[in-house]
Amino acid sequence: MEQKKQNTGLFWLLFFASTACFIWAVAAHFEYLTLILPFLCTSFVKAMDIM
Repeated sequence: MEQKKQNTGLFWLLFFASTACFIWAVAAHFEYLTLILPFLCTSFVKAMDIM
């Protein structure tokens, strides 16, 4: 079965943006740091075309 290659540029952009937010949250001692993790992990998995 042949799989179609998807454009993952948007997911890479979301991954880098959420990574920047995560780094800022760590540096600023953001109280709700863990709320960023689902965006970070999901965008990475979608960018790698795993899911």
